[in-house]
Formats: sequence, C-alpha cells, structure tokens
Amino acid sequence: MLGVENVMPNTQVITMVKSKFAEAIEASNDGFYDILTIDKTELYTLCEILKEAGFNYLANLTAVDYTDKFVMVYHIHSIPDNQRIMVKTELEHDNPTVDSVVNIWKTADWQEREVYDLLGINFTNHPNLIRILLPYDFTEHPLRKDFKLK
Repeated sequence: MLGVENVMPNTQVITMVKSKFAEAIEASNDGFYDILTIDKTELYTLCEILKEAGFNYLANLTAVDYTDKFVMVYHIHSIPDNQRIMVKTELEHDNPTVDSVVNIWKTADWQEREVYDLLGINFTNHPNLIRILLPYDFTEHPLRKDFKLK
C-alpha cells in the first residue's frame, strides 16, 4: 500500500483509472468532488485501486431511487492529503445488487446495511447483510419511491 507521502493527486488518479477502465468509466466534477461514474461490474476493482492510491476513508455511501434505476454514491477521502472523490454506479431497479466494499473500507459495514434496510439494495459478499433500523420481519423498504404508506 502507498504511504501518506506517496498519495497521488486526484488528477493523476483520474488519469490512471480512466486508462485502466476505458469505456466503463466517466469522470466529471461538481465543483467540490471529482466524480467517477463506473459500471457496477468494475466498482469493486475501482475501489481497491482508490484505496491503494491513498483514499483511506469511506466517509459515506448512499443510494438514490430514480424510479427506473438506483444510483449508488460513495464519498471517498484521503484524510492525510485532504483529497476527495465521489464514485457513482447505476443499478437496475428490479433487482438492485452491487459488490460490498466492506473488505476495502470497514466503515461500509453499517452503511451498506442501512441502504439494504431502507432501499432494498443487496450487497454481494457483505458479511452480515441484515436489517439495522427496521424489525427483522419487515418486508418492505420505506425509502423506495414505490413504497406505499398503509
């Protein structure tokens, strides 16, 4: 793993991952974050590369329901170098599944459980993907746009 003194600036990281993933990745900037949008099949590999490049902290992850798809959003930081990158990936709405990043950043553990609980997104290889906020026998996901109040 790269040491703190070897953390690459965002521009170098973005150039590196764009050359590695070619058509599977798109880079942009929202004025605060450099944003990498990647195909879900490449998400785990991208996260491993970012960790190796010095992005040592997953600040948060969440998902957005766009009715026809979900978008996973990861805010990843290099604490020592004060850099940040946002990673996004799209998931199908009918069976939303994405690789867990718990093995890369332990902070993903409860955050993935929360997204699973409230939006119904499954995280492949998560070590304990069970509800965290709602009762275990609750069968719906209340932050989905198609959730019906009873």
